Amino acid sequence: MSEKKSLTREARDVELVQLYKKYGQTTAVNGISLKIPAGSYCCLVGPSGCGKTSTLRMIAGHEDVSEGSILLGNKEINEVPPAKRETAMMFQNYALFPHLNCRDNVAFSLKMRGTEKNERQKVADEYLELVHMSSFAERIPAQLSGGQQQRVALARALVTHPSVLLLDEPLSALDPFLRVKMRAELKRLQVELGISFIHVTHSQVEALALADQVVVMNQGNIEQAGTPREIFNQPKSEFVAKFVGGHNLLKAKFEKKYSESEALLSSQEGFSYLVPWTAPDSPSGPLTFSLRQDCIRLDQPSEETPPPNEVRGTVTAVEYKGTSLSVTLQLDGELELEVTLPEQLLGQLDVSYGKQLAASWKPQDLCLLN
Repeated sequence: MSEKKSLTREARDVELVQLYKKYGQTTAVNGISLKIPAGSYCCLVGPSGCGKTSTLRMIAGHEDVSEGSILLGNKEINEVPPAKRETAMMFQNYALFPHLNCRDNVAFSLKMRGTEKNERQKVADEYLELVHMSSFAERIPAQLSGGQQQRVALARALVTHPSVLLLDEPLSALDPFLRVKMRAELKRLQVELGISFIHVTHSQVEALALADQVVVMNQGNIEQAGTPREIFNQPKSEFVAKFVGGHNLLKAKFEKKYSESEALLSSQEGFSYLVPWTAPDSPSGPLTFSLRQDCIRLDQPSEETPPPNEVRGTVTAVEYKGTSLSVTLQLDGELELEVTLPEQLLGQLDVSYGKQLAASWKPQDLCLLN
């Protein structure tokens, strides 16, 4: 085992089984079930009030479980006190003691356990080195930047040798540049230590960048859990597609089978869509598809009738984003189409305001939602 992995316990699976959290008549977590593999980075993501922080606090033992079970390895820990759960929690506000220097902040939990002073300071120095804060050991929190305070809080959480580290919106107080830098630091530590990180965030960008497993929550339920690529490329619901971003939603009704593997659909705006279709049934209700913004091609419209998967629209907004260009097309009716183009196309295609353009995509770029 490497020196850094020796600083922690062995990683363990975390499993939630029909987990509920109720505050009076309000259900914050609605019977969710989830398995987080040992040694993985899991992000719980969703809007405010979706239940992600309540879930994290139940895993930590800071909130009682209303119903269901929390398993660490093969052991239920519902009634185990927080200090004995083999978990550690890093809070959103860092909660460092203002009168203690960095070394003593990190060593505080060891002091509470009765560890002799020289030993606890030695261990604290090891963790400060782990987070690249050795040269700041004598400073108090007021003498540190936000990112430096976060590193100290991280060392203090890890000093208890947890099997699972729980992080409650740890990057939300940082400026955008530092947030990206600290994302990389968190991932580095998780990989090097080999333990599980469970990270709560409202930022889909943060979740996609960090996680091995992304869990999208909404109104106390899990909308979808999967790898970042699965969540982004195959969203299962309108909520996931909208929350993750980068998608358009298209609604249409089934018209007929077009081939053995495709079907022809029509929208109320008069557009026709060719979509992958192998099911034997012909649904009668409306269908909703997600279409990634970067899968759409823009071109000059021809005089011919548009084929399936081509629509015509007027440019109503253009945003330059450095590596890409965001273009909004107003189609017939109320439908808007958001398109992301590579920056290299800026000089090759006129996307000025009011320009008429044709947008097209491949059938396989449409993803059917539940």
